[in-house]
Amino acid sequence: MTDYNLVYLLDGKVYINLTNSCTNNCIFCIRDIKDDVVGANLFLNSENVSADDVIKQLEAIKDKLSDEIIFCGYGEPMLKLDVLKQVAKYIKDRYPNKKLRVNTNGHANFVYKRNVVPELKGLIDEFSVSLNGENEQEYNELSVPNFAGAYEETKKFIKACADENIAVTATIVEGYKDRHLNLKKCEEIAKSLGAKFRVREWIENGYS
Repeated sequence: MTDYNLVYLLDGKVYINLTNSCTNNCIFCIRDIKDDVVGANLFLNSENVSADDVIKQLEAIKDKLSDEIIFCGYGEPMLKLDVLKQVAKYIKDRYPNKKLRVNTNGHANFVYKRNVVPELKGLIDEFSVSLNGENEQEYNELSVPNFAGAYEETKKFIKACADENIAVTATIVEGYKDRHLNLKKCEEIAKSLGAKFRVREWIENGYS
């Protein structure tokens, strides 16, 4: 087992795991299946993660840094907004050619009660946002958010990214226990918000 629980490698790319907290309880979430991703235990001993903690682990594998670095782990990375911004700035200053992506559920503006997207312009190159449904009922069944109106917040966040001319992709998880979504409708919603669209096939046992 690797010790890189804040920073881990997957498919040749570097991922950053900032938190285990999340505003969703998705029924297909990999962390409900297993404790690790490709041998990296992503359950954190503490939520008191600092930018220095992350940077230390990044520098420990600097010879393995990929062209793209992704904020994604066993929680919602935008819940650690200040740490995310500090780490992103460090990477952009030290490794300016690295592309930075955030995989998010799009609830940050609701959590912080402001539009945080402009704060990330120039730091984050792309957002991948979990749309996960063609309507609120479907979204709630799959994502199980812990507050009302989460689906609309997700769509508003996607549009906010597009409005700031930050690349954004709306994603859905397809095929969970033979449950199939209306891909055409979901793609239409994504495009109406100014986003690209991507289907993520459900992996039954997660990454091994």
